[in-house]
Amino acid sequence: MQEAKNRTRRLLSRRAFLDALGWLGVGGAIGRGANLLAVAQAAHPAKSAQGFQIVPSTASGISWVHTNGASPEYYLPETEGPGCAFFDYDNDGWMDIYLVNSGPCDFYTPKKPLRNALYHNNRDGTFTDVTEKAGVTGNAFGMGTAVGDYDGDGFADLYVTQYPHSILYHNNGDGTFTDVTAKAGVAAPGWASSAVWFDYDNDGKLDLFVCRFADFDKKKNQWCGNRMTGSRVYCVPSVYQPMPSYLFHNNGDGTFTDVSRESGIGQQMGKAWGVVACDINNDGWMDLFVSNDTVANFLYANRGKGKFEEIGLLAGVAYGAYGNARSGMGVDAADYDQDGWIDLFVANIDHEAFSLYRNNGNETFTDVAPRLGIAMPTMLMSGWGLKFFDYDNDGELDLVIADGHPDTKIRQRVSDVDYREPMLLFRNTRKGFVDVGATNGPVFSERIAGRGLALGDFDNDGSVDVLVGVNGGAPILLHNLAGRENHWLGVRLVGKKANRDAIGAKITYQAGDLKRQRTKVGGGSYMSSHDPRVVLGIGQRTTMDWVDIKWPQPSGLVQRLANPPIDRYITITEGAAKFTIEGMR
Repeated sequence: MQEAKNRTRRLLSRRAFLDALGWLGVGGAIGRGANLLAVAQAAHPAKSAQGFQIVPSTASGISWVHTNGASPEYYLPETEGPGCAFFDYDNDGWMDIYLVNSGPCDFYTPKKPLRNALYHNNRDGTFTDVTEKAGVTGNAFGMGTAVGDYDGDGFADLYVTQYPHSILYHNNGDGTFTDVTAKAGVAAPGWASSAVWFDYDNDGKLDLFVCRFADFDKKKNQWCGNRMTGSRVYCVPSVYQPMPSYLFHNNGDGTFTDVSRESGIGQQMGKAWGVVACDINNDGWMDLFVSNDTVANFLYANRGKGKFEEIGLLAGVAYGAYGNARSGMGVDAADYDQDGWIDLFVANIDHEAFSLYRNNGNETFTDVAPRLGIAMPTMLMSGWGLKFFDYDNDGELDLVIADGHPDTKIRQRVSDVDYREPMLLFRNTRKGFVDVGATNGPVFSERIAGRGLALGDFDNDGSVDVLVGVNGGAPILLHNLAGRENHWLGVRLVGKKANRDAIGAKITYQAGDLKRQRTKVGGGSYMSSHDPRVVLGIGQRTTMDWVDIKWPQPSGLVQRLANPPIDRYITITEGAAKFTIEGMR
């Protein structure tokens, strides 16, 4: 039965592959498609040969390694994590690192105690493990993270998604955290994957959305593989039943109310992996794009008054080109083409291609991945953590993706797909995206079991770095050198009437002939959290004319900063007459 499902799935995915070729105007000529990509790469080469350098553990001091608890029973959670995070837990202006591990649950008893890891940034390129002192070890089978200052006290709090329950750590402001899950009421029973903090009702307080994956526990574990040979594999999630996700309303007193059902969120059954919060229709209300595995993706349009409408099918983001549900994993949102409308991205499994959904401005989207150069390079990949960011500070939003197949034995069944896969780096040329990984460091040719991916500038040089969680392995810290070739301004936003993290804020800036906008979305990627600062690239221009901040509701204030400094980080507080220059390296 399972093998028949696999055959059907591969046939559908190959139809999607041929469809992608057709969209590219290649027909059956794969060679011509390769030539088109070669021409595009020649016309838009990468600007830097330095690219990204892997920071070895001997240099960083990060010795922690993920343990996935792989077993002969092939429990599905074993192959799906881990997530990771950049966040400044002690407010010293330097990004610290959090890494999530597996742990005890009904199907797994570690042979030796396992824990998550919090690494403090020593400001010299090294990190110190402070997990035990901070009290953020985790207490179940860990998956991912979501960072947000939910109580507005100025210190970032930490939500860790787990199986069979999640945990909320309140930041005490003294380098320690307290488990407040029970008091807050956000345990989210079941298998949680990604989560996001965002203000869905515009009351200035961060609420919490938690992705729930399938109906799973030890007793419900399914046998998948070849019955004739007895060879077992990790199951395709289609064999498990979908479940509703969670939405928790922030009551403003340290507690939350589960509003999943009445909001409309809990009425949809999914197998949610990734989530990003953004305003898709520019109505001032934060919406949610949720990727699902083997069932339709969800697009929750926020209609105000605490209600969401699921419009994924009508919007054109629910299914693949042939109406088939794909294996949605990592997601993100950004205005990649600078037309004033937020676009969406979702990564899928091999032979399905990844999708870049261009916003049509009327709550519908068009998948432009084939014609913009993304579909072909991703056709044999399985994408997890990913994020739009301007890696070279030229003012355009590029894209980085961590890849790796969930099935450790996939090579035995599909000859052109591996369990470990290289990362991808796409440069935005304004006419499309070009894969420039080959000229940006050896990491893009190394094969890894990539999962979560977080962005953060750990050395404060304005060139945004990358952290990747590896299933059953050591995390990868990538030092970005490419952005140093151009000028930039880093902005940290502090809301007052708006939510303190300024999720939903729109930043517009101009430097001579360059005018760009950025939106501060909530979450994005896969089970990971990012540096809250926004880096604005201006290329070789040496001055910036102005920066406008449109603060999210309930504020709505538009605040202009004229002639800001460049090549440094500043803090802009909502309504304040002056900004603060952050300390430099």
